[in-house]
Amino acid sequence: MLEWLEALPAPLLYLITALAAFAENVFPPVPADTVIALSAYIAGRGVTSPIGAWLATMLGNLSGALTMYLLGRRFGAPWIARRLPALGGPAAEERVRRQYERHGVWALAVSRFIPAVRALVPPLAGALGIGLGRAMLAMSAASALWYGLISWLAVTAADNTEALLATIANSQRVAAVGAVSVLIGALLLWRWKR
Repeated sequence: MLEWLEALPAPLLYLITALAAFAENVFPPVPADTVIALSAYIAGRGVTSPIGAWLATMLGNLSGALTMYLLGRRFGAPWIARRLPALGGPAAEERVRRQYERHGVWALAVSRFIPAVRALVPPLAGALGIGLGRAMLAMSAASALWYGLISWLAVTAADNTEALLATIANSQRVAAVGAVSVLIGALLLWRWKR
C-alpha cells in the first residue's frame, strides 16, 4: 500500500490528506490521524514536502471545523443535541458554556486534544455564539500543535526507517524469547507440582 501511495502524484496525496482532516470534523470515527501520519511519513521519504503535508492537513482540518462551526451557529444547540444525543442535551451545553466562561478560548483549544470531544468543539462553539475569530484561533492553535507533532514524529520515523525496523525486529525477538522462557518455566513448574 505504501508503494501505491508513493506512486500517486503529490497534489493527489495532499488532497487525500486534506479530505481526511476535513472528514474527521464531520464524522469523528474517520481515522484522520492515521492518514495524516502516513502522509507525513511519505513526505519524510522525499515523495512530497513535509510542510505541504502539514499545510494540507491544516487546510482540511480548519475547513471542516469552520463548516461544523457554521452549522452549529446556524442551527443551534438543540440541533446538535438531536444529532448527537450522547452529548447529554441541555446539561452538556450548560457545562460547555460554564467551562468557556471560566477558561475562555483555552477551553476550546484544550478540548481539541481530547479524542472524540475534539469533533464537538466547532459545532458547540458556533451554537454557543462564541465569536468566529476567537473560536478559529483556538482551534487553529490546537490543530497546528497536534498535527505538527504527528507530522514531526512521522517524518522522523521516515528518516530512520531502517533503524526503526531493526528496533521492531529486535523487540519481537526479545518478546519471543521472553514468551518461550515463560512457557518453559510454566511447563517445568507444572511438571514439578505433579
